[in-house]
Amino acid sequence: MSYTDFKTLETIKSLNDFLKDKSYFDDGAEATQADVSVYKAFQQEYPHFTRWFNHIASFTEEFDSLPAGKAPAASSSAAAAEDDDDVDLFGSDDDEVDEEAEKLKQQRLAEYAAKKAAKGPKPAAKSIVTLDVKPWDDETNLDELLENVKKIEIEGLTWGAHQWIPVGFGIKKLQINLVVEDALVSLDDLQAAVEEDEDHVQSTDIAAMQKL
Repeated sequence: MSYTDFKTLETIKSLNDFLKDKSYFDDGAEATQADVSVYKAFQQEYPHFTRWFNHIASFTEEFDSLPAGKAPAASSSAAAAEDDDDVDLFGSDDDEVDEEAEKLKQQRLAEYAAKKAAKGPKPAAKSIVTLDVKPWDDETNLDELLENVKKIEIEGLTWGAHQWIPVGFGIKKLQINLVVEDALVSLDDLQAAVEEDEDHVQSTDIAAMQKL
């Protein structure tokens, strides 16, 4: 069956069954011109439905919060109009239809923007991190090491509690907690900044990390 002629419902139903276990028309791993041809053929036959479907699909993340509305009821006159689709006795003004569709689209976009603005900005994604800082030896001045670590200031970085963990031979490593805004702080850059204190710091390691 050809999937470029969508004048009958049988073609749509057949294509729906055909795609039941496929992501793409050619059953490959990526979209091809075959998918494009079928899509354009459907769009040409049902331009208003395609426009509506693509527009509503853009609201996927907002489905649960959309207001209630009335679903249009199918009528016998609508069915008759569908049957007589190929015979337009009175003609149609495509420009007027397109203008109304564009107005509706802009109205919905404005409502969506207003709703997002009312909700306010989403809180910044943050992580809590446990950082291990290893000194050179048991003679390293740990108070100075800690002081130098906490002197590091980066937007989105907040230092927390710390403790000293014995690692053997009288050496203690610094274990310190911190909270970072993920979009502002690179942990690699932070570790590099700590390790710049070459007189006190041998190495650093991320001991633990979890999202807040």
